Amino acid sequence: MNADLSLYHMLAGASPVVQLVMLLLLLTSIVSWSMILRKARDMKKASRAADEFEARFWSGKKLSELYEQLGTGRRSPTGMSAIFEAGFREYVRLRKKNNSDPQFVLAGAQRSMRVALMREIDVVEANLSFLATVGSTSPYVGLFGTVWGIMNSFRALGNVQQATLASVAPGIAEALIATAMGLFAAIPAVIAYNRYSHEVERLESRYETFMEEFSTILQRQAHD
Repeated sequence: MNADLSLYHMLAGASPVVQLVMLLLLLTSIVSWSMILRKARDMKKASRAADEFEARFWSGKKLSELYEQLGTGRRSPTGMSAIFEAGFREYVRLRKKNNSDPQFVLAGAQRSMRVALMREIDVVEANLSFLATVGSTSPYVGLFGTVWGIMNSFRALGNVQQATLASVAPGIAEALIATAMGLFAAIPAVIAYNRYSHEVERLESRYETFMEEFSTILQRQAHD
């Protein structure tokens, strides 16, 4: 008797444990892909916002005017503009309180920018740990389903008088499907994690470079 090895039949006829593994991997893959697409949009948005702010910052406009424009915007500043706002706000506040000590004023502004930088990096790093977890654990979850399916195949051999391919093929097939689903969930997550981690590092380096340049400008103003 020939075994029905169609995909639907193998999924429907799989053991409950293997079905649970496949369902878990499917849901994990769906969530992972949604985060990958959302992260692609967020990283592109952050890079474009940095480009736009740098163009405004280096346009020759006064820092006070740029600060006021950010404060009157519809949305709270994010990314590079949030770092600028935090630094300039603290600079103005300390300048009014301790105008005779430029180094103290500059150090306070740099601390505020560093805190803002950490907050912005936390935002762009969101969900990266989930992608790393999916990439590292999904193959093992799929392997668990593989081992369980093969165990069922050997168990089926003990209940027949003559071992045939038809008696073990369904169990082996469902085991291989579990392996394939584990890889299907893991590979995109690993690729996305590596790519976005690199983009986050480049963005962080860009923010830090801006902080250094902005600190130089504030230092000149503090000594005026």
